[in-house]
Amino acid sequence: MGDAPLKRPPQIVGNIGLYYVCYQLSRLGWNVMPTARNARGIDLLAYSSDGQERVSIQVKAMSGATNIQLRDDDTMADFWVIVTNAATDAPECFVLTPLEVRQGCKSYGGKPWLQKDGYRRDAFRHAWSRIGAVASSTPVADCHIDPA
Repeated sequence: MGDAPLKRPPQIVGNIGLYYVCYQLSRLGWNVMPTARNARGIDLLAYSSDGQERVSIQVKAMSGATNIQLRDDDTMADFWVIVTNAATDAPECFVLTPLEVRQGCKSYGGKPWLQKDGYRRDAFRHAWSRIGAVASSTPVADCHIDPA
């Protein structure tokens, strides 16, 4: 028994990060749905209880803090949330826009890599307010069915 956290496979680390972001967004009043895992595109779709506000999220989770290789479609989400130390009791989250992701990239071997110093900034750290909170209890209009 040591103080070091258990080493987890990358897929488990990814799941931990994904559901941690779901938890945080739910606390802000969003309804959150993960999309098909390992499919290209966004990882989460969040919407307000009245359906008027929607936001898409790309999540990247890792055990430590490293540079992240991007795919061509990685900047299609409204926000990115990068979760470092995902498999610990104290995950650290960084909330960025796609523009900020692109600005934090460098190209290596013709592939874009988001540099850890491009996302590990105080302005992005646990900056859930950048996504925003939504009202958690929006009244639903009465529904009357006309008996025909």
